[in-house]
Amino acid sequence: MPRVVVARDYGEAEVLDVVEVPATPVGAGEARVRIMAAGVNPIDWKQYAPAFYGGDRDRLPLRLGSEAAGVVVDAAYGATGPAGPVRTGDEVIVFPVGGAYASEVTVSAAALVPKPPEMTWEQAASLMLAGTTAMHAAVAARLRKDETVLVHAAAGGVGQMLCQIAAAWGVKVIGTARERDHEMLRGWGVVPVMFGDGLADRVRKLAAAGGVDAAIDLIGTREAVEVSNGCLRDSDRLLSTVHNDVTSELGVRVIGGVGPDHGNDIRMAARSELVALVERGQLQVNVTQTFALDDVADAHRKSRSGSAQGKLVLLPEHG
Repeated sequence: MPRVVVARDYGEAEVLDVVEVPATPVGAGEARVRIMAAGVNPIDWKQYAPAFYGGDRDRLPLRLGSEAAGVVVDAAYGATGPAGPVRTGDEVIVFPVGGAYASEVTVSAAALVPKPPEMTWEQAASLMLAGTTAMHAAVAARLRKDETVLVHAAAGGVGQMLCQIAAAWGVKVIGTARERDHEMLRGWGVVPVMFGDGLADRVRKLAAAGGVDAAIDLIGTREAVEVSNGCLRDSDRLLSTVHNDVTSELGVRVIGGVGPDHGNDIRMAARSELVALVERGQLQVNVTQTFALDDVADAHRKSRSGSAQGKLVLLPEHG
């Protein structure tokens, strides 16, 4: 039987278990995928934080994981994904999906896109959640060639993707990050800048006369919003991916999650473009560490610590 990760309760990582569940039959338009790797994202551990869903016990036990990569082991006749027919043996990226922390999943073929051969399983499993969010931000900010964008938290999961996408589009990126991450960002053509006191002055010196054309906040701090407003040519081109008291109080346009700008169509269309960027050598996924499925609690502790410089990945074991 498939092995899956569940949160049996709300709390810390200790509430996570690996259990066996019956295999889900493949229905019309579906495929069963043997998971080779599953990406770890902050939204995964937020799902069982008591404050996130108000401790709704009707959701328990809760299966976790929203992106993965693997091999199709069974496909319904006529099952078709965004790139065409899905067949047994296909190597695929699975997104969006619920319960990706598993040895196998049964999903709609619409959630499957071909895995680029250039990517490892670990990289492929970590491409889509951050990548589609970054693409949504780039589209919503109306980034264009030869412009300059200020990206706050440029070295985070979404930030790394956004910086590379912008560079591929011919956009100059000024990215805030800790000094330890500056070399990595420079490798993608980003102009890194340290956050903190004097940030606005540093950004103005790095930007062309008149300031930056767009600003994308991926961290949700007052500094990020106020500095952006002070450096923008056009205040209409500031947006954030963070729903919190600061962005609400300061009237920042927030994309994703809830509200009118959820961007589902943009994000789903972005999957093929992300794969194309990888195939052209313009986008890479930085994987920091892998964990066995049984070590999922350790993976979540690492993610929550904020110390990872790249993606964390779970590797189900197959006999």
